[in-house]
Amino acid sequence: MSKVSLLSLVGLLMWCSIDTTGQEKHYYQTDFSKEEFKERRSRIFKEIGNNAIALIQGARDVDDFNIFRQTNTFYYLSGLEIPQSYLLLNGRNQQTTLYVPHRDEGRERSEGKMLSIEDAELIRELTGIERVKAREYLANDLVGTGLIRPPAPVLYTPLSPAENGTDSRDTRLHGQARAFSDPWDDGTSKEARFAALIKKRNPQFEIKDLSPILDAMRTIKSPQEIKAIRKATEIAGLAIIEAMRSTKPGVYEYQLDAAARYIFHLNGARGDGYASIIGGGTNAFMGHYFRKTDALKSGDLVLMDYAPDYHYYTSDVTRMWPVNGKYTQAQRQLCEYVLAYRDALFKYVKPGVTSNDVLDAAAKDMEKYLEGKTFDNPNHLKAVQEGIKFRGHFQHPVGMAVHDVGRVHGVPLRPGMVFAIDPMIWVREERLYVRIEDLALVTEDGVENLSAFVPSKLEDIERIMKEKGLVQFRPSTPLPLKK
Repeated sequence: MSKVSLLSLVGLLMWCSIDTTGQEKHYYQTDFSKEEFKERRSRIFKEIGNNAIALIQGARDVDDFNIFRQTNTFYYLSGLEIPQSYLLLNGRNQQTTLYVPHRDEGRERSEGKMLSIEDAELIRELTGIERVKAREYLANDLVGTGLIRPPAPVLYTPLSPAENGTDSRDTRLHGQARAFSDPWDDGTSKEARFAALIKKRNPQFEIKDLSPILDAMRTIKSPQEIKAIRKATEIAGLAIIEAMRSTKPGVYEYQLDAAARYIFHLNGARGDGYASIIGGGTNAFMGHYFRKTDALKSGDLVLMDYAPDYHYYTSDVTRMWPVNGKYTQAQRQLCEYVLAYRDALFKYVKPGVTSNDVLDAAAKDMEKYLEGKTFDNPNHLKAVQEGIKFRGHFQHPVGMAVHDVGRVHGVPLRPGMVFAIDPMIWVREERLYVRIEDLALVTEDGVENLSAFVPSKLEDIERIMKEKGLVQFRPSTPLPLKK
């Protein structure tokens, strides 16, 4: 053997040795115990009854350079991040079967260890799932649930579009509706195609929607879920504080996004829980302004609404502050009104009351607040008076998605519910919008503001803005770099 061939062989053996060692390290979440996942699956068995099955599909594998992220539903029931997987919950024997792909050795050599059917024993140990099978057995096992000896069980599967990262059900549904308006795009969801395929292959099944059952379960957060949401909120708050420090006239909206995103990753978040809303001046008037292309101007307020994707959970926090670091008298009057409304809303949140109870009581407080109050601008007085009548200050659930599933309106509040309190006003004559948003957790005897630590008092914000931020420490530098 030549010297070159010998060196090549040695190098290959060393690479194989290192690669094999690297493949042995598997990744699985550590936030939830297998007992908690098993309890969630048990609740589904209880809801669907003993003559039904539930079938949940996981997320499609990535076909680009993005990192795979499981659907919220599949993760909620298993904690697994295996692409193209399926869960079958059989109400007749109260057992769950997981169907997963075979090992892709070539992919593992370039990406690292991925759980597969070859790890069936390990998966059972991690998740508490009774049976783990190769994906190709799913079709046969569906037949075995009762098609040979009828009656066939009812088959439950989620019909609502799955959330998969920076989206929420409302955004997914609106996206589908927009697609339907294009005659060249039928806009059919993955869930609709899946249900249609089941019905085509096994017409004996009566298909029902599992989404309402899952939504009700996810409405009440467990202690471990609250821990994850609390951490996501802490990261969101730190990011907003850093953006406050970095705000100066001439700084771009996207630079505040960069400062916040750095804080996300620094603290272990995957990335966005949703696309950042950062708008200076009249850009903030558009409630979900995402472009972030403009420079901030002295005399304007800037709005930031941003939270991370932390271990499949997120938050929802909004603050507004003056670009030049000092509120004008008119800005102060409006912002203090919104803060007072925030405090009034939190005052009445507790178990047993409804969102309408909270809104009605807080509105009465704000009517008293306005007695004797003066506003330099008549349009501002008009805006805050209209704000008392507005019913959108008590907002949406928050959890695995920023607009999470489940109901918090029209139902008695219960411990473990998490939702946004979001008082806001519009001064339409000036295209001026003022909003603050905090995250409410209903406790056994009241409410906790999970984002209370994020500065909201005007003097606290002004003090923080005197500090130098990331954008100033590391300003953008055009090429060529100067030595």
